[in-house]
Amino acid sequence: MDRIEAMQAFVAVADLRGFAPAARKLGLSPSGVTRLIAALEEHLGARLLQRTTRSVALTDVGSRYLERARRILSDVEEAEDSAQDERATPGGRLVVSAPVGFGRLHVSPIMSEYLKIYPGVSGDLRLSDRVVNLVEDGVDLAVRIGHLPDSSLVARHVGEMRRIVVASPGYLKAHGEPDTPEAIASHQTIRFGATMAAPDWLFVREGEEIHIATTPRLTTNSSDAAVNFAAQDGGLTRLLAYQAADAIKAGRLKVVLAKFEQPALPIHIVYPTSRLLSAKVRTFIDLVTQISDWHFGGP
Repeated sequence: MDRIEAMQAFVAVADLRGFAPAARKLGLSPSGVTRLIAALEEHLGARLLQRTTRSVALTDVGSRYLERARRILSDVEEAEDSAQDERATPGGRLVVSAPVGFGRLHVSPIMSEYLKIYPGVSGDLRLSDRVVNLVEDGVDLAVRIGHLPDSSLVARHVGEMRRIVVASPGYLKAHGEPDTPEAIASHQTIRFGATMAAPDWLFVREGEEIHIATTPRLTTNSSDAAVNFAAQDGGLTRLLAYQAADAIKAGRLKVVLAKFEQPALPIHIVYPTSRLLSAKVRTFIDLVTQISDWHFGGP
């Protein structure tokens, strides 16, 4: 028995003083309404209605139950209206996860702008280079750079990211600019990454992957440290395009070996499901596509 449906049937019968008019209001058959009331009475262990051939009247228990049933149905309707309003109008708490560096430079400004536009939303921006479990960690959406594993998550493609090799003009003037991946062997290198387990740098030549082993002078899990050491003539370093963008723009670093780069990595926004997508998630994604330029795949 659906207790909400049974309560609705009971309130309709009480208000309209009959099973037939209640059935017409609810779009059910009179026998269907009769079964719902009987099941409700059996569940409660009490008679709610006195039935005669001509009329239906409330028992004392039914009168008291009617008042409570009205309140319950009103609360259910209010909860449903609130949930439907949230789908239409952003509200509540929006939890966004992003990689540390990219989140600080590119997601944080979007969140700030979003909260200005939608004052009914409170933001929670979580920056971490680990892959979070959206459902377990209570995250509404996450920004991810790279190819995604198969999962139940919905992914929206919002950009691309090159992985580049850079060095300072001073270093290149002193040591020469490498013109092939193999030439890296004669250069000083700086290895950057969240983990230090993969020393090889990957390139592509005529569709074939090339693995180049490196013996770095500096190994770090900080992109800022890698960029700063490279800008101080420390050697070649390989990182994501956005991490060196400011230093390249300022002329402190220069991209080398561009024609041997791997294809750009996709940038996605992922979220648990597209069914009944909340307004806060939908409007955040819309804002990203409207005001951001996360296409770091060009030369």
